[in-house]
Amino acid sequence: MSDKIISDYPKVSVLADSLNGSVAWDELFGRPGPVHIEIGSGRGTFLLAQAQAEPGVNFLGIEWAMRYYRCAVDRMGRWGIENVRLIRTDAKTFIREHLGDGTVECFHIYFPDPWPKKRHCKRRFFNEENLLQMIQRLKHGGLINAATDHADYFQQMRTILARMVETQQLQEVEFVRPAAAEPLEFVGTNYERKYLKEGRCTYTIAARKV
Repeated sequence: MSDKIISDYPKVSVLADSLNGSVAWDELFGRPGPVHIEIGSGRGTFLLAQAQAEPGVNFLGIEWAMRYYRCAVDRMGRWGIENVRLIRTDAKTFIREHLGDGTVECFHIYFPDPWPKKRHCKRRFFNEENLLQMIQRLKHGGLINAATDHADYFQQMRTILARMVETQQLQEVEFVRPAAAEPLEFVGTNYERKYLKEGRCTYTIAARKV
């Protein structure tokens, strides 16, 4: 990446400082349509393939790491992807402060930082507080689709999700394989391809809002 010129595309990038209250999706994308949000979009591998496969869906990618965010913006811009927007911000804060209730069709969470050290586990994104926030923002029947390579994190996901199933807020369903997934892959991201070469397993989980 150091030898490559990375360009900004104002139509793709959303400035966090420009947001005030809940996002008006029709204005942001210039059209109506179901909204899918990817938390931790990395270099945009999922977004690029999925946006092309589902041109009628509006996709927002949230990424905190500047170098990945800039790379993803450049990638969408160079490919001329019209139905993707990207924002560099804290996902937890964004969901709490800028998403209206019942406005999101799907949350995609693929290979989030596992924070493997025990003292860091509290930093994991997939926790009860954030899951409750996502449920509130989902439409009825909306989907949470998640994958991780970390066995302990996966068990945490299952435990938290099971509580939401017990309280009839969610119904566990089959994981939906994204368009980029090739044979032997579940998601098709750069991380998964790297992990497959290392012999790691991919664990998936999905649930719909009741």
